[in-house]
Amino acid sequence: MARIVVIGAGMGAMAAAARLAVAGHRVAVYERSGTYGGGLGRLARDGFVFDTGPGLLHLPAVYRDLFVKTGKESLEQSLEMVQVDPAARHVFADGTSFALPDASRAGVVAALDAAVGAGAGERWSELMVRAREVWDATRRPLLEEPLRPERVGPLGQDPYPAPRRRGLLRRAAPATLAQVGARELKDPRLVALLEGHALAHGLDPRTAPASATVLPYMEQTFGTWYVRGGLRGLAEALYERCRARRVEFFFGAEAVDVVEKDGRAAGVRLAGGEVIEADAVVAGVAPERLAALAPGAGQPAGPVAAGRFSVFLALRGARPAGTAHRTVVHAPDRAAELEGVFGARGGTAHLPTVTVLRPDDAGTRPDDGHEAVTLTATVAPQGRGVDWTDAATAAAWAQRMIEAAGAAVEDLGERVLWREVRTPADTERGTGAAGGGVPAPVLAGAQGAFLRPGTATPLPGLYRVGGFAHPGGGLAHAGMSGALAAGLIVEGAGFRGSQ
Repeated sequence: MARIVVIGAGMGAMAAAARLAVAGHRVAVYERSGTYGGGLGRLARDGFVFDTGPGLLHLPAVYRDLFVKTGKESLEQSLEMVQVDPAARHVFADGTSFALPDASRAGVVAALDAAVGAGAGERWSELMVRAREVWDATRRPLLEEPLRPERVGPLGQDPYPAPRRRGLLRRAAPATLAQVGARELKDPRLVALLEGHALAHGLDPRTAPASATVLPYMEQTFGTWYVRGGLRGLAEALYERCRARRVEFFFGAEAVDVVEKDGRAAGVRLAGGEVIEADAVVAGVAPERLAALAPGAGQPAGPVAAGRFSVFLALRGARPAGTAHRTVVHAPDRAAELEGVFGARGGTAHLPTVTVLRPDDAGTRPDDGHEAVTLTATVAPQGRGVDWTDAATAAAWAQRMIEAAGAAVEDLGERVLWREVRTPADTERGTGAAGGGVPAPVLAGAQGAFLRPGTATPLPGLYRVGGFAHPGGGLAHAGMSGALAAGLIVEGAGFRGSQ
């Protein structure tokens, strides 16, 4: 039985802790804040409840596997999950709108043909067929296996296939997601649909590799899921699973140093000076914090990721029957938006793409005469052309998002009882991530520019988990990172990933 110290109680860290405990190790988690779950936070006020992080789950199989491997109760026995259908409604500045059914290729084709024009659905469907080739080529080496130096080169090659044209051989594959959209979709609404998936993950479609087509493919193929009472319930279920496996949690306990002995990680030193000895250390923290904890860990800083701005709205009036759970209101000027979010100067001069979440869930509202609505937008990180700590700036941006969301929520301005906001500056304070950046999932291609540091660090005995480690950001990817860390600790350097 080894002694394992886990720094942080985020989803990747808890996923690793549960798996390590089941393997017979003694696991202790040290979290500097007062709670668990990392980005899966909750805001509760006056009977309204909001997720302050992700509101939907994709690739639920990751957590199904985790719960199967760590206890008798399945994921569905531990919480109530519902499939969201339609997966999303999309609204465009020209008045076009359509709802895409969940996990239904034929339904998506029909919806796009009806709203955009004959042939639109087939063009999208053909794109998803090519995206499936990306998924098949990269699922295991990119998501399920530890990232080793010899794999970086091959994963730097983009597996997205170039389409054939009548009478022609395959042309050169597009280098970026934006080029995929321009060449293969053509219609600006379909292009916005494709690029919107990248933007939601904090990726710039002008620089993201063509392999980013795998993002809408995964959502369309494996479905979109919601947890009754809010996605915070997933964090609660995983925390309880860890406790059932006798993982110890210490909150308000900040690790300030990774202790080294004989050239390997041998524990952590807490803020009060106490040293906790361990045979291995798992760090679920942002790169900046890991660099401070273990300067020899070799964590490259990389570019600051895009941030996320959220507005939580308590509304008077009932949620109308038939309302879509998720509506994406697309920006009228995509080029201006991308420059504002990802450009060197950044800023807030553009109008944003706003995702509107309206769950049909009595657990999120005080009664049926009210509604809890969450608005989110991808924005420039703190300090890139905008100071999100400035109250006037944050308030003005929140109002701009509310005005945009009016295209999805009837009489929105008149229904607001109160609102609260979360900015990238709040994220930076809570996580230590530079600029409050939210990490994106890893992608193949672009010579490895969209990969994350591997699970194992240059310091033996120290392992990374969470969105800033391989295989990147997102709830499902966090769960995968925990599986990789546990596998390397239990099986050693020969671990090849889940089967």
